[in-house]
Order: sequence, then C-alpha cells, then structure tokens
Amino acid sequence: MNDHVHVDPAALTKNQALVFSALSDANGPLTAYAILDELRGDGFKAPLQVYRALEKLIEGGLVHRLESLNAFVACRHPTGCSHQWAAFAICESCGDVKEFSPDKAMDLLKDWAENDGFKLAKTTVELRGQCPACLAT
Repeated sequence: MNDHVHVDPAALTKNQALVFSALSDANGPLTAYAILDELRGDGFKAPLQVYRALEKLIEGGLVHRLESLNAFVACRHPTGCSHQWAAFAICESCGDVKEFSPDKAMDLLKDWAENDGFKLAKTTVELRGQCPACLAT
C-alpha cells in the first residue's frame, strides 16, 4: 500500500494552508466547490486552484476524500495516523463525519487481498447511517 508522506502544516503553500484551514474549521465535509466559494475572498478564482491544493494535502496525509460524498475532510489526527487506510462513519441525518481506525477489519481486508494476490493501493471504508445524537431525537 502507498504510504503517505506526512506534511507539517507549517510547510504548506498559501493556497494549501487556506484549503486546509477551511476544512479544519468546517463542521462537516466540504466539496471542492464549497471550498472555492468560501475562499473567493482570499483570491481563489478557479476550481483548479482548490483541486491542486487538495491533491497535495491528500498526498501529505492531511486531508481525506470521502468517495461516496465526493467531498473532503481534514484528517483529525494528521501526525498519529498511519494513512495506509481510512475509515469514516457518516451520519446521513446531520452530516457529521467521524474518522476512526478499525484495525481488526483492516487486518481482515489486508489478509484477503494478500491471499487473493490482490495488491492494495488504497483502502477507504465509509459507514453510512445515523449518529447517536440523531438517533436520540
């Protein structure tokens, strides 16, 4: 599997820092166009600016792409996460996203891949449902 190179947030370019800050401050996942809208006042004019910054942030292990939502979230533990895999619980009611490490499940997936001769490049698990707060209401 590809290991991400961990990037120090202090070493980011201006655009990368602005995108990372927007994602870090967000209450949930953001699409690239939502990031663009939020950063227009900071000089962002084109989606390509956002996508370039996101690409580097993902490579650096600071941001994850939520495939099912076509949206992005800041990694909640960029210095302590292996980034060989990512797992998220996504609330379909309020949009809350929790990042977690399901080590046993990932070990089973890696074992299956190895036994089947499949070379893993990336593993992202997304659980969709309702969070405890939404279930309580």
